[in-house]
Amino acid sequence: MKILSNNKKAFYDYIILEKFEAGIELFGSEVKSIKEGRANLKDGFCRIQKNEVFMYNTHVSPYVNASIFNHAPERVRKLLMHKREIIKLNNKIKEGGLTLVPTKIYSNEKGLIKVEICLAKGKKSYDKRDALAKKDFQKKLNKKVKYDNL
Repeated sequence: MKILSNNKKAFYDYIILEKFEAGIELFGSEVKSIKEGRANLKDGFCRIQKNEVFMYNTHVSPYVNASIFNHAPERVRKLLMHKREIIKLNNKIKEGGLTLVPTKIYSNEKGLIKVEICLAKGKKSYDKRDALAKKDFQKKLNKKVKYDNL
């Protein structure tokens, strides 16, 4: 599995509850651009409409070597999942204040491009501060251990 794009901001802004794998409907120039690592998931989110999942606000830069008929960089992209999974996700989203967030785009063993979407709950500002404090403490601890071993 080769990770092509990552959404680090999602782990800062949301508490990740469950992860799902979905295929993505792409044009040829989008596939080539994503394989070059020119995708951005930073502000991306997913919605379920009429038992189909769509991904919004993800930027895939136009492929340089494509013709003048290139793709739109921020178009809405359809995600491919089984109907049972979509219904299960839709029920969970309706019952609680949850959202679907794309966390990474990767290519699997067969060379197909997949998206990992997560069922997530938004963090409050004090949760974010607490996470930053823990991360900072861990950094200092690792630094101290590193210098003590020298």
